[in-house]
Amino acid sequence: MKPVFPYPTLLGDVAFDVVSVSVDGKPLPYTHVSAAERVVALHQTGRARWEEATLEVRAALPEAELRDGPWQDVACLAVVTEKATNARTTAHLRRMPDGSATGSITLPRAAHLRRATLSLLVVAGVDGIPGRLVGSSDEDWYVDLEEATPVRQREIEIVETDFRDGPHPWLRPFKDAPWIVETSGDMPTVYLNTTAVEGLVEVLRSRGGSPSERIVREVTASQIAQDAWTAMFHTAAADLDQDEDGTPVMPTGWRDAVLRAMLPDVLPGRQLTDALYEIDERRTKGFGWSELQTGIQYAAGRRAQIAKKLTHAVRTVDRAERSID
Repeated sequence: MKPVFPYPTLLGDVAFDVVSVSVDGKPLPYTHVSAAERVVALHQTGRARWEEATLEVRAALPEAELRDGPWQDVACLAVVTEKATNARTTAHLRRMPDGSATGSITLPRAAHLRRATLSLLVVAGVDGIPGRLVGSSDEDWYVDLEEATPVRQREIEIVETDFRDGPHPWLRPFKDAPWIVETSGDMPTVYLNTTAVEGLVEVLRSRGGSPSERIVREVTASQIAQDAWTAMFHTAAADLDQDEDGTPVMPTGWRDAVLRAMLPDVLPGRQLTDALYEIDERRTKGFGWSELQTGIQYAAGRRAQIAKKLTHAVRTVDRAERSID
């Protein structure tokens, strides 16, 4: 969900691309950069002990809106961040007369571990207060230090936060929920509520613990996974495009992967094209969509290994009771 700011922000689109990459001053092979996936892969580049990568960035800004709007001292910033290392690098881009902005940003190898995010921010003075965020890109780029092929990450992001008093106001209506799955962004995100169930987040974080703790961890993790698969399927099914003949077309990114994984269980025996057509028909026209929920629940449960985790939990409890007797 997009935040709401108590001051004027940009209505027009803010977009950017990585136009070239160099590693220690040498051009990175084009096979390591994907504009479609918006990913740069820095593993196996030919330099095992590289020190820094430099990304040349070009942004498109709504210049007319910026020129006529109530903003002063507008600046365009490229920002590289990585949660694993808490690293953050910022570079100013030069604004051009045609509304674009260009520049470069350096990613030091020593400051990053796995996967960094490259974002674009537009800041300006508003009502006499400098440096306010007035716009940002909808789609980030990713710089992967562990992959040789530039593909978008398929994992789900996990964010631990306090729903009641945390930094995300939109989560406050769900303050009693132990977790929420959010699928409107570029990657699905599971928000874990740190205050709804005391000690739950700590149990999920741990690796060992008592048999009862391991049971709670495994069963809870599988339930979260089932909720995530279900939410992702519904989002992917709602994002189907159509070609000129009205035939449903597979979406891109993680939505593609989710549909390909789940459709054989949701509609067994169907070819992919036929399955896409059927779910699109059922969803848009209403008939048979409710009947499809059983198949979606089953497919999500298989992906989350619900039966396996419950079987293990029951056997563990049974062994514990037998040992007491």
